[in-house]
Amino acid sequence: MSTWHGPPPPVLPRPGPLRAIVGGLRIGVLAAWLAVMTTLYALLKVTEPLFLGAQPRFLVMRLWARVSLRLIGLRRVVHGRPLGRGGAMVANHSSWLDIMTLCSIGQVAFVAKAEVRSWPGIGFCARLMDALFVERRAAAAAQQKRDMTERIDRGQQLLFFPEGTSTDGLRVLPFKSALFAAFHQPGLAEEMEVQPVGLAYVPNESLPPAFYGWWGDMSLGAHIWAMVTRSFGGEVHLSFADPVRPAAFADRKALAVHCETAVRDGWARFAALLEPEQPAAVPGE
Repeated sequence: MSTWHGPPPPVLPRPGPLRAIVGGLRIGVLAAWLAVMTTLYALLKVTEPLFLGAQPRFLVMRLWARVSLRLIGLRRVVHGRPLGRGGAMVANHSSWLDIMTLCSIGQVAFVAKAEVRSWPGIGFCARLMDALFVERRAAAAAQQKRDMTERIDRGQQLLFFPEGTSTDGLRVLPFKSALFAAFHQPGLAEEMEVQPVGLAYVPNESLPPAFYGWWGDMSLGAHIWAMVTRSFGGEVHLSFADPVRPAAFADRKALAVHCETAVRDGWARFAALLEPEQPAAVPGE
């Protein structure tokens, strides 16, 4: 994954004593909630064979995500209809909050490059959440196709972030078409569906439009602290476009252009609320 640097992040004043107290309380509650739900999720994952094909751990994941978003001061607003069955989702990427936001919908399985598996902290979380790790080696293509097919058959939605990086949330970057090659494999392209999802975070009027974005060299700890001390009355809009089958497109580039346009259109519905600085972009570049 490359790193988008873009404009400098907004500079916020140091939180006052009351905000600091509220932030500390929020972190404590969020940490306790995460510990409880992670334990329950892990237990359900280990005992999943006993449920005869059911996957109750995703109910735990959705509950964790929805409550956590509320604790952070974000209200979900859903537009359109989520896929609701096995397939793939592609979305724009603004922040670590995207994980929480998209986990609140359906049975989401994140797709990550293979090296993420060994990253400290993040790798452990990815393995716990049963992320699908992919490699670009041709020799791995057949196994990855089998893994994707198995996940889809079990009703999971494979999640990709085709921008390849996170942004300030005030734009949608061109999609990297190479990430769509996995969808265009024979046998998979005819059966699976891909749903574009546009995400838009709208802070309250007292905060800068890019408040929820996390990009460049921004500190994760500082960003979390800003969330728990200042995020009140925010909204995250999820715009679900109609799903498509990869086989309906000539190649991965055509599919990438379609998905990028659909995601950008979903995001742009809230451009006036975000006061975006959307640069001109040619889909598929």
